[in-house]
Amino acid sequence: MLEIRPATSDEDLAHLARIVCRVTPDFPTSVTEMRWSDEAYPGGRRFLAWLDGEPVGTGGVGRMYIYPPEYEGLWGSTVVLPEYRRRGVGGAILSALAGATRAAGKTLLLGRVTADRLDAIEFLEHRGFAEYERMKAVRLELAGRAAESIDPPAGVVISSLAERPDLVEGVYRVAQEALPDIPGEGPVAPATLAEFRVIEVDRPSIPAGGFAIALDAVTGTVIGYASLLVLAGQSRAAWNAMTAVARAWRGRGVASALKRATIAWATANGIEVLDTANDTDNAPMRAVNLRLGYSPLPDEIYYRGSVAQA
Repeated sequence: MLEIRPATSDEDLAHLARIVCRVTPDFPTSVTEMRWSDEAYPGGRRFLAWLDGEPVGTGGVGRMYIYPPEYEGLWGSTVVLPEYRRRGVGGAILSALAGATRAAGKTLLLGRVTADRLDAIEFLEHRGFAEYERMKAVRLELAGRAAESIDPPAGVVISSLAERPDLVEGVYRVAQEALPDIPGEGPVAPATLAEFRVIEVDRPSIPAGGFAIALDAVTGTVIGYASLLVLAGQSRAAWNAMTAVARAWRGRGVASALKRATIAWATANGIEVLDTANDTDNAPMRAVNLRLGYSPLPDEIYYRGSVAQA
């Protein structure tokens, strides 16, 4: 018998994390990460699919932080263990997500798959979802890599959030200018400094030591930043979460220096793998990654569809 139940207890969330980490290890989660998300973005819903008393799949919906609260869609995910696919589990989870999205007054569901997950792509496209953005994903292997020389350009000083926690407001000002310039459909800068802190600074998985900050050596003004996100439930893998530079300082090597600073911190702190992804049209940052030695991974593909179709 197939049942779709809300996932709310720590035991439920542990089942959910186990399924997600097995099926999509590059996008893991943990009970701690989900509890943080509940505090940062209240109102999300999670579900477990039970087949004959066994948890075999999961899904959830919630606000996308790159958009304001009034955005018409919710971020969604549907994950089913391989041995239980093509039994209606994924469709039942998606139906529950559509109901939760409709109840929240939204009309769209959005989600992400990687290009090598052909079964997931077929599942989504069969239900009317369409690709709306594609990201080029890359990976940098750090095991055995020599210590990174940060080598900032002339007139630039590289610090970190751990050394200079007083610079958060300056970092936010750079985000307000830089994030809207990123090709694709996002992200946009959070509406307030307080929200920026919650999402991009104080999140437990964002290490302050790995949050590099570039300063104008003359004025001390923040001109750029780059942050890392340590993957949930892991200690040796991380994401290059964001690299942003003020418009007046672009094209001078600031972004490369910031990236090298994050790589240096990651190497020194036992991180063995760094992943990141950029929109296909983000040629400058993709060129930075190429020069630093990142290697291609399967594309990340972003899909969306109407709740009615789902």
